[in-house]
Formats: sequence, structure tokens, C-alpha cells
Amino acid sequence: MLKQQYELVRYTRENLFSFCEQLAAEDYTREVDGFGWASIRTLHAHVADCYQSWLAHFGLKKKREKLNPEKISDVADMRKQFLKMDQLVLEFLNYYQADYLQKISGTVPWQEEQEQLSALWLFTHTVTHEFHHKGQIVSMARQFGYIPVDTDLLTPSDMEKYV
Repeated sequence: MLKQQYELVRYTRENLFSFCEQLAAEDYTREVDGFGWASIRTLHAHVADCYQSWLAHFGLKKKREKLNPEKISDVADMRKQFLKMDQLVLEFLNYYQADYLQKISGTVPWQEEQEQLSALWLFTHTVTHEFHHKGQIVSMARQFGYIPVDTDLLTPSDMEKYV
């Protein structure tokens, strides 16, 4: 079921990427005051990095490959990064599919003691984190004068245009 849920996330992400392709190139990388992450591109990189941090590093005990947004030139390049995240999510879900409630121990940057988190928690956190920042991306685009598409979870009929 979590794999199917992630497919819904991917369609919604594709909807946002399609919208971002309509932005002027300089607006994708333009910094906006008042946001913790400076640009739409930086927010996208931050979301991908969250998948790396929680699923690869914490959950699978793999080396984390931190993204450098400056090396990502446009939406097409960012899409390529998210294809890697798709593979990571599937690897993570396959690894823990026998028990998504299994506790995983690890360290987090903001505390000294070990944390114990379930695979379900890690997956849920990364997906909700992406949706949170998707809202910020849409808000940034509005500040630039764009009218964004609806980026809520797509209905099955809305998904058909991406199949």
C-alpha cells in the first residue's frame, strides 16, 4: 500500500514540475526573502536531500549524497535527481516491507541521544515534508506573479494526463 501511496505523491510532484517548467529560468533560481530556503530550486533540492537523509542515511544506513542546488541548472536536471529519490524510496520500502513498524535506531543532528523511529514514520515524514515545501514553492511562484496549478493530491482522472 505504501508503494501505491508513493505513486500518488509522484504524480502530484510531476504536476508541480510541469508547472515549474513554465517559469522563466531565472525565476526557478531566484531568491525570495522570508523563506528559509532561498529559491524554488533550493527548496526542491532540500526536499530531495530529506529523502536522502531520512531514508538512505538513517533508515538504510547508507552514505548520504547531499545535493548541491547550484549544480542543478533547471527543472529537467531536478527531475533527474528525483528519479534517484524514486529508486531510493522503492529500495527503502522493499527493505522494510515485512515490518513497516520496525524501529530503526540512529542519530539526528539536533540531539545527542539516539532516536528510534519506525520505517513508517520515516516514510511518512519524507512525504509530508515534500508536501509542506510544495506549498512554499507555489507561494514563491505567486510572489513572482504566476498563477500556479492546483498542487493538492491529484485525482485519478487528473493523473491520466501523466500516464
